[in-house]
Amino acid sequence: MLLIWCSVNNRGFSQANIQHIERHFSEILNTAEYRNYRHIESLNQVANYVKMHFEKYADTTYFQSYEVDGEIYKNVIAVLGSENEETIVIGGHYDVCGDQDGADDNASGLIGVLELARLFHGKKLKYRFELVAYTLEEPPFFRTQNMGSYQHAKSLYERNEKVYGMIALDMIGYFEEEKKSQTYPIKLLSWFLGSKGDFIMVVNKWGKGKFARRFSGKFAHQKEVKVRRLAAPKSVEGLDWSDHLNFWNFGYSASLITDTGPLRNPNYHRKSDTIETINLPKMAKVIDQIYQAIIKLK
Repeated sequence: MLLIWCSVNNRGFSQANIQHIERHFSEILNTAEYRNYRHIESLNQVANYVKMHFEKYADTTYFQSYEVDGEIYKNVIAVLGSENEETIVIGGHYDVCGDQDGADDNASGLIGVLELARLFHGKKLKYRFELVAYTLEEPPFFRTQNMGSYQHAKSLYERNEKVYGMIALDMIGYFEEEKKSQTYPIKLLSWFLGSKGDFIMVVNKWGKGKFARRFSGKFAHQKEVKVRRLAAPKSVEGLDWSDHLNFWNFGYSASLITDTGPLRNPNYHRKSDTIETINLPKMAKVIDQIYQAIIKLK
């Protein structure tokens, strides 16, 4: 039987809700075709669902549309706390690589963004938030200007938006308690970070900037889920494997929250990346931990 979380715990703060999370998974995974770049109708089905959800909680919700090879793709953007000057972006991509459900990669990160919209709603926010569902993060568009996050970061830069920082949520639902279930791009890291895939990681580059430094500290201070922090040169393999890449490229301070994907999850980019492999209670705690870190930022 699944643990059902209440909306408020005994410490008095809102929590991610497993019933909501399961409902989101059902809507995102059960499209007519796999939600990759070849299947525009399935991508649009998810984008419409995200927009409908955002509209319940946001001040403003809209599609950011752009054309690639004659097709129209869409980011979905929700704005909350619009009365504030400084912007924090929180995003996760909704497309998949090839023919797979992509439960961890990246329905899990997208659902984190959806739940944060609900948790932020009705709160006195200190920042203006843009919560974004990104399209075209996956190959063949990764590292190109066709990535949804590139289009979004570029638009913020061109508008001279005052962006405090950005957080990318990419694969936040897979955990392993077995020893040697966690690998690293540099083997020496296992001595410092451990060999069990039982933690969530916050990833930054050297020279990460004020926002990433402050957010990472607040995130690691929360005790919902074990946190490991990694800051390394941008050239380290895997450090920029998500949408935060484009915010770094435009000079913004940005962090990645991840279960480390292919360094842990054997289902990465495979048909076996299904909801049955997701640790729902732990994923909910990760979302709680992100929420708590953000609302405590100064």
